[in-house]
Amino acid sequence: MKFEETTLPGVLVITPRIFADSRGYFLETYNQRLMAEAGLPSAWLQDNSSFSKKNVLRGIHYQAIQPQGKLVRVSQGAVLDVAVDLRRTSPTFGQHLAVELSAENGKMLWIPIGFGHAYLVLSDVAGFAYKVTDYYSPAGERTILWNDPDLAIPWPVSPQEAIVSDKDAAGARFKDAEVFA
Repeated sequence: MKFEETTLPGVLVITPRIFADSRGYFLETYNQRLMAEAGLPSAWLQDNSSFSKKNVLRGIHYQAIQPQGKLVRVSQGAVLDVAVDLRRTSPTFGQHLAVELSAENGKMLWIPIGFGHAYLVLSDVAGFAYKVTDYYSPAGERTILWNDPDLAIPWPVSPQEAIVSDKDAAGARFKDAEVFA
């Protein structure tokens, strides 16, 4: 596995080796020893999976109570995955990173505590899987508006084409959001 630092301190792009032949492919999606050597947690409390169609945009989500680190990947299709730095004292506070994750490229993204997370489905459908470091806390769940002008995330979809939940459409403005110290 290859671990790459990004422009957001703590966020890593992880690229596994993919072994492909005429039958298909094999890749290792998790290796505790390698992940620990790269500074990632070795204990995961919950695995989650979602399936979405093209132009579904989920996020920007985070938990203020029981915050979670996330290791995310795509098992089918492709997404544009976005991490937003919500650490008020960080030099990159309010900045984002966007990475295309796909079943084909096998890339994963480590998003530590202190970041918001969102993704847009680029393919006809996408299977999305992620490990988290703490349990889901409905009382701690927070959402920032996906197209907040202060964040200026260049989503490759118009507001009319984006398919968002009622919760995500009603997300807080970044300037009003509860953030991390």
